[in-house]
Amino acid sequence: MCGIAGFNDPQLNKENALHLMQKMLKSTQHRGPDNTSQWRGENAPLVLGHNRLSIIDLTDEANQPMPYQDLMLIFNGEIYNYIEVRAKLQKEGYQFHTASDTEVLLAAYKHWGSNCVQYFMGMWAFAIWDKTKKELFCSRDRFGIKPLYYIHQGDRFYFASEYKPLKLSPLFTNTPNLQQISRGLQLGWVHYQNETYFKVIQSLPAASNLLFKNGQVHIQKYWDVDFNAPSNATKSWEEKTHDFYELFKRSMQQHMRSDVEVGGCLSGGIDSSAIASAVGTFFPDTKFKTFTIYYDGKNEVDERPFAEAVTNKYPNLIPNYHSPTNTDLQESIARCFYHMDVPLPGSSPVSQYFVMQLAGKHNMKVLIDGQGSDEYLAGYMHGFYRLFGGLLKQVKFIQMISGLNQHKKMQGFSLKKTVDLGLKSSLTSVMNEQALYKLEYQKFYPYMSILPAEQIPFQLADKGNSRLDKFLYQLLFNTLLPSLLHYEDRNSMAFSIESRVPFLDHRLVEYAFTLKDDDKINKGITKYILRQSMQSILPKAIVERTDKKGFVTPGEVKWLRGPLKHLLDFDYSLLAMLDRKKVKVLMADYHNGNNKNSMLVWRLATLHWWLKRV
Repeated sequence: MCGIAGFNDPQLNKENALHLMQKMLKSTQHRGPDNTSQWRGENAPLVLGHNRLSIIDLTDEANQPMPYQDLMLIFNGEIYNYIEVRAKLQKEGYQFHTASDTEVLLAAYKHWGSNCVQYFMGMWAFAIWDKTKKELFCSRDRFGIKPLYYIHQGDRFYFASEYKPLKLSPLFTNTPNLQQISRGLQLGWVHYQNETYFKVIQSLPAASNLLFKNGQVHIQKYWDVDFNAPSNATKSWEEKTHDFYELFKRSMQQHMRSDVEVGGCLSGGIDSSAIASAVGTFFPDTKFKTFTIYYDGKNEVDERPFAEAVTNKYPNLIPNYHSPTNTDLQESIARCFYHMDVPLPGSSPVSQYFVMQLAGKHNMKVLIDGQGSDEYLAGYMHGFYRLFGGLLKQVKFIQMISGLNQHKKMQGFSLKKTVDLGLKSSLTSVMNEQALYKLEYQKFYPYMSILPAEQIPFQLADKGNSRLDKFLYQLLFNTLLPSLLHYEDRNSMAFSIESRVPFLDHRLVEYAFTLKDDDKINKGITKYILRQSMQSILPKAIVERTDKKGFVTPGEVKWLRGPLKHLLDFDYSLLAMLDRKKVKVLMADYHNGNNKNSMLVWRLATLHWWLKRV
């Protein structure tokens, strides 16, 4: 894992260009403290810079920018199947002088051109300069696990792994993107497609390639879920669970490839537990440190019993626990916010920050985490609304009522909660994802933006074969996972840690979308195929756990009313893009003890903190 930066700017002389690149790299040295290097083209005003975190091939020969014939590469990420890709290229006559995936990437681009990304399984953001063609080719992985931002004005083009280097660019202006601020407040999204919190900075969308040549930027999407792919719905249950298990096993085996120690994040949920259990099963001789955050106190979440069920089962797992104190929080919150680059829409990423901090204290350079599973295997409770709504739309009333009763029994719902579930399910039977998110945007929280509520700053495509799949597709690519991956990247990189997410092996995702809805939600149980596929290696307590905790933290109430109450000292002049009268009424209500809109209060507090520093 690394940090990359580069620019093409004919208005800078060589001395100023190299000095600017030095400052850009320094701003993200936390992403790669093992080596910092830059390169400037001889016949083009192009500069490439790289901060290296050494994971595969620790020798200096694998440093970047890396030359390869007439190509020059900077690369952030991992190509997990690089051994298999290298074998293909060797059969074509290619020879390799390093053991790195970086050289494999270069050779693959030389051989297949832009189609090389179709052969990769991994996470990446990279840029390749072709000296002969005088063109810059950039690419981002299928799910946007690794970030790539850019500013483009005519023949001047700047790009980087984070906002920070781009804020040093002569092209940068700090005008906030009001549409993104509105999305962040109302929906909790940290970016949308190519938009960021600054008008001038754009994000290369996931699964996209970018070509910069002759002052022009061309972007092309190279991958998407194929909903016309051959279905696996008619396979037997034994075949489906076997297929899923084998796909996950292959993903884990490739994600464990490293020349440095690998550890893992471990909560009490099924995703991180499946990863740790897979390591215990497939790599029993590998010592694997796990890292868990918990909170002490009444009504706080402490998932240590579930985490211990996993670590007790496998002797090669070495557990590490930490409970953040108020002092920890006060000392760390500014640095956490700084690394995020954006206003945090919730407090749970702060807990993840403490997980990475704990791993950093143990000198870890690689962690494996469970992001992604919930988004395509229907791990969230609001997936039931879409499942039942789809059954209603298909006039399958008996199946809908049966499923609702199973869900009610599993969760112990009251009559009021059951009626609410039925009403929301009915709503999803007649409204698509665009309409539902529009409703949430306009009505879920008090509307604060001076932008008209009718001006909807997003457009969600209607993709998927079932009502549930249409919802899961949006979770993956627009409404939730992009934000979670942003936190994953920034929190891990804050401590120079590479975070790997094996559930986002695209082969697993593609397979899941060829299954039936009841392969994902069955008998009132979420992520059914995952539970059944992994039941031979997971502790029984994990398989049978049916609540969905997420990364629960006491932040929006306990922290804001305690150690972080200073975040509520607003300079209202900074909130000019909001209806300040409404904000003041909301804050007065919160100060008087009403926690109904505490999440929105948190979002306002972090937005205010961010605006003070733009």
